[in-house]
Amino acid sequence: MGIAGLIDRLNKYVAWLAAALVLVSCLISAGNAASRYLFSLSSNAWLEIQWQMFAGIFLLGAPYVLQVNEHVRVDIFYGSARPRAKLWIDVFGLVFFLFPAAALIAYLGVPFFWSSFVSGEHSANAGGLILWPVKLLLPVGFVLIFLQGIAELIKRVAGLTGMAEITLAYEKPLQ
Repeated sequence: MGIAGLIDRLNKYVAWLAAALVLVSCLISAGNAASRYLFSLSSNAWLEIQWQMFAGIFLLGAPYVLQVNEHVRVDIFYGSARPRAKLWIDVFGLVFFLFPAAALIAYLGVPFFWSSFVSGEHSANAGGLILWPVKLLLPVGFVLIFLQGIAELIKRVAGLTGMAEITLAYEKPLQ
């Protein structure tokens, strides 16, 4: 449970960064709109940084969403299942779906990022930004999701073995 707690804390801090990106993205969007309409000044870089921040918001926030149990799931079986059955469904989903998918995407994301980094890839748009920082978010985000999956698996196994009491109700939001 100590490892699970450590991973939970890491992803909670990363979620704070994702939340800060929401605010910064909104400010950039408003500033870009104001400069475009008031002063006829704009740049593709302002538009590109917004979608890059959205990637950060999504990829850095997703592990925390998994942690607080607010991720999307199909409730055909889960919604009506008993608490112990829910733990087993979660274990099955983590082992057979989340871990393979997150590992594969993180693995494939490394050369995707690396080729961009080595080549100094820039956007094809005039005034566009370098692309490797946003491409780095792909493997980093999925490694964090994989780690959070480990934490969730530890908690579910602890619940199944009686070592811990696990609540599957939605947790409190980020504070």
